[in-house]
Amino acid sequence: MATTRTVKVRVNGVAYEQTVEARKTLVDFLREDLGLTGTNVGCEHGVCGACTILMNGEAVRSCIMLAAQADGAELMTVEGLAKPSGELHPIQEAFSEKHGLQCGFCTPGFLMTTYELLSKHPDADEEEIKEWLSGHLCRCTGYQDILESVKLAASRLRNA
Repeated sequence: MATTRTVKVRVNGVAYEQTVEARKTLVDFLREDLGLTGTNVGCEHGVCGACTILMNGEAVRSCIMLAAQADGAELMTVEGLAKPSGELHPIQEAFSEKHGLQCGFCTPGFLMTTYELLSKHPDADEEEIKEWLSGHLCRCTGYQDILESVKLAASRLRNA
């Protein structure tokens, strides 16, 4: 018999209360129970960064966390970046304009880490950006376009 836990979270500003198996990962909770499929499941070991979300403003790997560990937390997924009208966040626009995505699989994780980075360090220099993004793996872009995307987003957010 599976043990269950009740989880209360706010995700992208919406309150949820769900009963989940105690062993359910946070990424599976987001995707399967809440229908928020923008967060991707990559390596399932916390190495690739595709599952990165923000928990209480900090980037976390949702594939190596249990849903029960997020009880009481404020979560933000990639779906929380765009406005309800569908207007993209400046970070999303910059990634599109500078071709910081190709297949798009790793993109949600990069976007969420970039959001945290630019929230905390709006004047991040190239080395700081590289350091923050070093925990993400991309097989398509060669990283240069991702770096340029973050620089453009930083500039636009500073000048907004």
